Amino acid sequence: MGRVYNFSAGPAVLPEEVLREAAEEMLDYRGCGMSVMEMSHRSKMFQQIIDEAEQDLRDLMQIPDNYKVLFLQGGASQQFAAVPMNLMKNGKAAYIITGQWAKKAFQEAKKYGEAVDVASSADKTFSYIPDCSDLPIPEDADYVYICQNNTIYGTVFKTLPNTKGKELVADVSSCFLSEPIDVTKYGVIYGGVQKNIGPAGVVIAIIREDLIPEEPPVKDTPTMLAWKTQADAGSLYNTPPCYGIYICGKVFKWIKKLGGLEAMKALNEKKAAILYDYLDQSKLFKGTVRKEDRSLMNVPFITGDADLDAKFVAEAKAAGFENLKGHRTVGGMRASIYNAMPIEGVEKLVAFMKKFEEENA
Repeated sequence: MGRVYNFSAGPAVLPEEVLREAAEEMLDYRGCGMSVMEMSHRSKMFQQIIDEAEQDLRDLMQIPDNYKVLFLQGGASQQFAAVPMNLMKNGKAAYIITGQWAKKAFQEAKKYGEAVDVASSADKTFSYIPDCSDLPIPEDADYVYICQNNTIYGTVFKTLPNTKGKELVADVSSCFLSEPIDVTKYGVIYGGVQKNIGPAGVVIAIIREDLIPEEPPVKDTPTMLAWKTQADAGSLYNTPPCYGIYICGKVFKWIKKLGGLEAMKALNEKKAAILYDYLDQSKLFKGTVRKEDRSLMNVPFITGDADLDAKFVAEAKAAGFENLKGHRTVGGMRASIYNAMPIEGVEKLVAFMKKFEEENA
């Protein structure tokens, strides 16, 4: 069987070039006689892998020297706790609730201090981004938290919120490296890599050094959740997800070779336009997100008929288009068109949708 077009929201499609390169090195990485999967994380060879990966990420994102880059475990969900544990000096934080992941982070933060919901789009099933130009942010809030791209609901912050001088913390799991961002506008950026960068098991955190406390303000913070533990050890306090970091490093080089994040953004905009333009003129399918808030990465759509949606998903799967079923809270379909989704995958999906519409409208 040939490779399918994988529209999964995560773990998601990876560049075929990267997978082939990793396959060639599986048994013998650069003449060392072993796989990276078998390699000691204390070895000079792995140190070179993680150092190169960090430098390539710094190059791509233009990360300033006063930000630490950490390769961690536990996924983005573990950072839901680590963020308040490390940042809640005043015991208070403002959260903007634009989907399930921001909501989960908000609920987690409540365990360690006062988390305040300053804006939400729950009233319309998170189908838009609320106005964040003048939010009721508490004066003593330690930070303002967003999930920048909402995987389930297909929305994205096109404009960052006015934090009124408070530190901005962003979960960027599903838009990581999809386009350039100004790192200096954030205090903390973090994301699980399994959507847009690598295999499940790695979370990357980019943290301004002055925000890494000597002692976490939350009493009895576990050693592994104190950012300083990993920052001081160069992400090697304990055995990291070595193979995942190695693949991430290859993806960074792949993006560099494409021309960096500006080129990546242009490609992603082109892919998204193909799908959104069709949805906007289709008589059968329609998008579920307010146009100005549409994500380049995740595109939810529906027919309005649950049985027809199910038929579409089944027929699409049979035609080689995998993982198009929408999240249970939204229904319908969702096409995740991350960096590694080739443009022909989107073109062929739209061609299939047109055929389905002709046969079922």
